[in-house]
Amino acid sequence: MQNEFLDDPRDAVHTADALVADVMQKLAATFADHKKELEGQWNRGEQANTEDLRLALRHYRAFFNRLLVT
Repeated sequence: MQNEFLDDPRDAVHTADALVADVMQKLAATFADHKKELEGQWNRGEQANTEDLRLALRHYRAFFNRLLVT
């Protein structure tokens, strides 16, 4: 993308924007799937086990840490 910037700055920024949007959509979909799985267990009257909840919380913490670093 940096090399493209010299030739076509607008296209380089557009490409970067599209890449970021794609990554954000994939991250959102991944976490939505995890949330849906846990909520599905609760809606069926099942208790999510402590390990599932621990892993979910760990994933959320890692996600937030990645967002804060950038």
